[in-house]
This record gives sequence, structure tokens and C-alpha cells, in this order.
Amino acid sequence: MLRANMEYKCSVILTKALILSALVNCVHSAAAAAAGSVRLTPMYGNRPVCTGNNCRAGCPGKSTYFRKSCTNCNTHTSQCCDGVINDYFQNDQFENLFSNRDSFEAHAKGFWDYHSFIAASAHYQPYGFGTTYINSTFFGTKEVAAFLAHVGARTSCGNEVASKEPLEWGLCYNKEINSNSNNYCDEHDKNVYPCAPGVAYYGRGALPIYWNYNYGEVSKDLKVDLLNHPEYIEQNATLSFQVAIWRWMTPIMEHQPSAHDVFTGYWKPTKNDSLAKRVSGFGATINVLYGDLVCGQGDNEFMNSIISHYLYYLDLMGVGREKAGPHEVLSCAEQVAFNPTPSSSP
Repeated sequence: MLRANMEYKCSVILTKALILSALVNCVHSAAAAAAGSVRLTPMYGNRPVCTGNNCRAGCPGKSTYFRKSCTNCNTHTSQCCDGVINDYFQNDQFENLFSNRDSFEAHAKGFWDYHSFIAASAHYQPYGFGTTYINSTFFGTKEVAAFLAHVGARTSCGNEVASKEPLEWGLCYNKEINSNSNNYCDEHDKNVYPCAPGVAYYGRGALPIYWNYNYGEVSKDLKVDLLNHPEYIEQNATLSFQVAIWRWMTPIMEHQPSAHDVFTGYWKPTKNDSLAKRVSGFGATINVLYGDLVCGQGDNEFMNSIISHYLYYLDLMGVGREKAGPHEVLSCAEQVAFNPTPSSSP
């Protein structure tokens, strides 16, 4: 079991002033590590699991994505998961979202593809990733757009290609640039997640993870030895997407929501959450993934970049940015962090 209190590394505190610009450009290893140094807890919790054509949470019987209602659930909850992502998200849409990923300037040219994303998502669709209904409302298309917006923002090299549209440059990277600056080995966890000799746990994946303890946790879920072979992530696109979806579906701490939970509305804000201006929606996903390194600081470049990717992807996926919701749902500018860094804790 992971320690209850999330520990950000000293490098996070020392480099916090640089974190926003470094995250946007994906080049400063210390700042990128700040976003990936959180301790992720085992995933899923009590979330309903779909098996075959049935959901344990309800909606019994054979079903397809095209049945848009879960009103017949015989259960205390109205959440269901149904259908598959490739019913509504096709290869041509993926190509439109990431149209420059195989360009000459791309650092991971030839690595990413649609089929790898679909194969990776198959492991998580039974847990609601891209397949969730709540109160008869389908969140799948918007969730895929939201997840890929984070991916696009974190892996973009658009700012390096000044004459090009930055929103078209997602999936330019598959690992941290300047990755030799730190091995990201936490000695406090060496008994549970021992660092392999000569191995560095720098950021890898579509939503980069860092540190030996996170590589150890995702290894258990995916049943791949990433603790001894983290390089597998930068060698296999399906695995790289799987690690990213794992991070999306996994809470940072026990008894807290994941990015999936806050986006779909599976998580319900408490009175304290409301006082902290935390509401379900896209802005809360930024809060879950990055905390006060990005949120609670008013408008900032990195947050606005993620939001811009989301709106752009909603348009390309045929949903339309007008469905994104009001600014207070899109943004985390005024939200108190779920997990403040030590320097900002009371």
C-alpha cells in the first residue's frame, strides 16, 4: 500500500517557478517530473465493471453503443459502461487530431498510431474509459477528447515550430527530452520498488509517469516489468497509451477521485470541495493531474494550452466546443488543489 501522504520531491519545490513554461515546452526534466512525481494509488476502487455485454452496475442484457439510455438499471447507481470507443472514434479522426505527429520535425516520428490507442483502451473500457453513461448521459466521446487533450498538450512540440499551428502538434514526443539529467530513483521506496542498476525513471508515455514507485505500481496493473525495463514504454505505442490511460484512471491518493471520476461526474463534490471551488468537469482533471503547480493561480499558459487542445479536439470529433461547458467547469484557475505541494500546505 502506498503511503497516505503524497510526497513531491525537493526538485519540485525548487523548480516550481519554472514549472509552467517547462511543461508547455516539454523540455525541462525537473518541471516535467513535478507533474509526474505524485504517488498513484491502485485504481478502480468500487467503480462498476462491465463484463461482456453486461454491467455489474446495471443495464443487463445485450447492448451496443447505440443504445443511448441506461434507465433500466436495476441498481442503486445509475452509472453504466457500454459499447466500445471505435464505435464512435475512427482512424480518420485520430489522424485529424494528430496530423503532424509523423512530420519531419516530430521527435517520435512513426511511433504513434490509432490502432495502438484502441488496443490500449480495451483494457480500461470495461471500467468506463470512453464508455461511461451517468443518468442516461453518455460521456464517452467527450472523455476521449479530454484525455487526448492532455496527451496532446503534454507531447506537443508546437511551440518549437513557431510558424505552425501548435494544436496540431500533439504526439510529437514519447519520452522526456534531456532525460539524462535525473534518474528519478526514490530511495525511500527501494524496499518495495527497488531501482534497477543503471535505469532512469524519467517521463515516458503519452501522459508521462516518473519515479520508481509509479513504474512499480503500473507494472502490477499491466503485468509488465516496467520497474526493470521502463524503456518498454518508449518502444511500444500500445503500452505507452496504456500507461497514460492508467494514470487517467488512477487516483493520486486513496479516497480521492481520478481524472476519469471528476470528468464523468462519478465523483460528487463535498461541501469542502464546493468551498474550494472544485467542481466536476474538465478543469478538475487538470487539478487531479497537476494540482497547485497549475491550478488556483488564475489563468496561466499551461492550463490554457490544455483547454485549447480540448476545445479544438471537441470540434474535430464532431461534438463542438459549445458542449464543453462554462469557464468555471473548463478551468481550474480558482480551484484549490486536491493535493497541495508541501510549500503551499497549511
